[in-house]
Amino acid sequence: MKNFKYIYGPVPSRRIGNSLGISPIPEKTCNYSCVYCQLGRTDHLTNKREEFFPLEEILSELKEYNVFEHDIDVVTIVGEGEPTLYSRLGELITGIKEITKKPVAVITNGALLYDAEVRKELMNADMVLPSIDAYNEKIYKKIDRPYGKLNFETISKGLIDFSKEYKGQLYVEIMLVDGFNSSDEDIESFKEYLNKIDYDKLYINTCVRPPAESHIKPASHDRIAYAVNKLDGISIDMLASGSFYSGIENTYDAVLSISSRHPLSKFELKSFLSSRDMSEKEVDSMIAELRVDERVTAINYGGIETFRARKHKRGN
Repeated sequence: MKNFKYIYGPVPSRRIGNSLGISPIPEKTCNYSCVYCQLGRTDHLTNKREEFFPLEEILSELKEYNVFEHDIDVVTIVGEGEPTLYSRLGELITGIKEITKKPVAVITNGALLYDAEVRKELMNADMVLPSIDAYNEKIYKKIDRPYGKLNFETISKGLIDFSKEYKGQLYVEIMLVDGFNSSDEDIESFKEYLNKIDYDKLYINTCVRPPAESHIKPASHDRIAYAVNKLDGISIDMLASGSFYSGIENTYDAVLSISSRHPLSKFELKSFLSSRDMSEKEVDSMIAELRVDERVTAINYGGIETFRARKHKRGN
């Protein structure tokens, strides 16, 4: 199978099952530069919506991929940046639905929900998963580091308005960061804020993968449990189970492709390599090779070795 430019996976998701990812955004193009981002710091900080890649090419790839031949629960528009920056998002969602009956999800930071056009485009998605990192301007600026004049009041109103209008499944996720937004007082403030939002599920998460900034630490399991109890949420502060998939025949190239979009823990990497019938000796040899590859960053985070491929060019 060819190396697709815009489609990757399926990837095991802790929230929505086996997810086939669609990336309509160039890598690290976002209106936030979150301190915890698993892809590292944002290279292209922007709030301008563009058709970064031709819609027809993305949909053509999806047809070629043939969703029906794979174990997929959902098609997810998420990519390597903020997907609502894609100016033809509404048409992309409609196009996907014409190709497959699988539900369509959009994972977003929610920053552009203040834009009525963006809210309208998202209405046809089956699931929208916005993140919440803050309940006030100070924390918002410290964690999300937004573009230009984006401010908490504006993005907050956008999320609240969208939650009242949207008829699909709205899954909200709070990312707890130790020392930033995880105290008892923070959790109580989140509770007050959540009362303004109509959502179907609340997920409590923390930075389980190496973050953009080395000083960022995950919230403890006790803090997660406290937040889950107080906010009536669901904990997803564990790495996803299940194996990753790639259509790239060369296994080493497949690992580079996956880890450039979704950093792989040593356990996830071993699971993927084993799914390709590699022996334990071959797995250990490839891991050793990755550790010295200049294109790969190997990080020990939380006692778990994680591999993240550096910037790459999309395949032809």
